[in-house]
Amino acid sequence: MGLVALCPGTFDPVTNGHLDIIQRAARCFDEVVVAVLENPGKQSLFGVDERVEMLKEAVASIDHVGVESFSGLLVEYARSRGANAVVKGLRAVSDFDYELQMAQMNHKLAEVETLFMVATPSHSFLSSSLVKEIARFGGDVSAFVPAEVARKMKERFRGEA
Repeated sequence: MGLVALCPGTFDPVTNGHLDIIQRAARCFDEVVVAVLENPGKQSLFGVDERVEMLKEAVASIDHVGVESFSGLLVEYARSRGANAVVKGLRAVSDFDYELQMAQMNHKLAEVETLFMVATPSHSFLSSSLVKEIARFGGDVSAFVPAEVARKMKERFRGEA
């Protein structure tokens, strides 16, 4: 068994920025599990099964990467998967403030290590929220998300704008 990393998130939807972090993590670890959070308290554009399927398609060509969903505490899921680390992408200082607190809590709860990857500059402005906003008003999101995700977003928002 080698080094296993989790790349957790809601991925609602997955963006090219997420995929960049996943690809880079896959070069550093023997296995990367993209862990899609199932959070019943949060209103998502896509259900957890849809997000998992979109991610599976998006990462299909990346070796040693799998996609699963989880609910509950990330540290419990990490323990169940035998993960050595959690990999999180950072776009800006504001991301760091929040992610640092999460990393410290995860370490306190279960000694789970968190590694931060700085977003590639070409993706540093991307967020799922912004992509949804653009799509909601009929904008073209094809430069920001995989083609199948762009198609599904267009379909989802058809008639809302």
